[in-house]
Amino acid sequence: MEHRIYNNKTLEELISGKEIAEAANYLFELQCNDWKLCRDNYEQLKNVKVKKFQFEGYSIKAQFNPGRIISTSAKVDPKSIQERKCFLCEQNLPTEQKGILYKDAYIILVNPYPIFPIHFTLTHTIHQPQRISDTFPDLLDFSKDLSKHFTVIYNGPKCGASAPDHLHFQAGNKYFMPIDDEAELIANEYGSIVVDNENLSIQTVDDNLRKFILFESSERNLLIDSFTKFYNVYADLMNEKDEPLMNIISFYDVEFGWRVIVFLRAKHRPHHFFEEGDNKLLVSPAAIDLGGVCIFPREEDFNRLNKKLIDEVFHEVFIDSKKLDELKHILSKLF
Repeated sequence: MEHRIYNNKTLEELISGKEIAEAANYLFELQCNDWKLCRDNYEQLKNVKVKKFQFEGYSIKAQFNPGRIISTSAKVDPKSIQERKCFLCEQNLPTEQKGILYKDAYIILVNPYPIFPIHFTLTHTIHQPQRISDTFPDLLDFSKDLSKHFTVIYNGPKCGASAPDHLHFQAGNKYFMPIDDEAELIANEYGSIVVDNENLSIQTVDDNLRKFILFESSERNLLIDSFTKFYNVYADLMNEKDEPLMNIISFYDVEFGWRVIVFLRAKHRPHHFFEEGDNKLLVSPAAIDLGGVCIFPREEDFNRLNKKLIDEVFHEVFIDSKKLDELKHILSKLF
């Protein structure tokens, strides 16, 4: 990975001072300056079309973003993955792409096909499967170290990760996703308390569109232990030997600590994705979509989008209310 790490004095000073968020910002400037594709795609992003839909107590945006066509339509079946080169492995990265080494295990890379105004892929230096069971601490560390400017997300290998064969997270501007602002309001309106003490809060939430579990704590080890308990229960409940379907948004605040949202999925893509002709809707919901910015790489889909279609898509890809109630019941006994 050595030749992939930017040799830059300013970056080195920021990293040695543990100013990881500022280093990431500076990396973005360097890459936009040195890499034409990256610069052009971020310029184009400024002109993307956006629609906003207001639901009861929260909002969902839609973004027409043709640059995301490859990711949205990615074939993630084992055969397709086996037949293509891994685009997150060092030897397959674009020549111009360089990054910041993080804890000798990850490299922070600017995503050249962005959704966020500043968008990073946080990729492991070793090619290994996407998983959260033992990498959840890394997610927490990333979200704390990048928290000055960025929120960190995780897409599970079966529900949104376009590289399920290579461990990675993503990061992007805080408050770009509506849920960064709205999470507390949503939880107050639609949440059901599992645990609520001075060190830890856990709620199950059903806002009539999404089902998720919300963890809040300033204690890292307590969060890790709580997530592990949840993970094991959820895997059993979904009868899943591999990783159960989930997407995660991790937000860190200096005063309050971590707020981790785990979206509880029933399937990867809605039936609309597989339709033909006018009925087709090329949408593949992942963490950013569920956080309130739905990505549509085809203009015809963006143009016909309405609240009814959003409702249909979300209801199809989330677990149902009965499963959420079961989960809460089991967790309430456990904590």
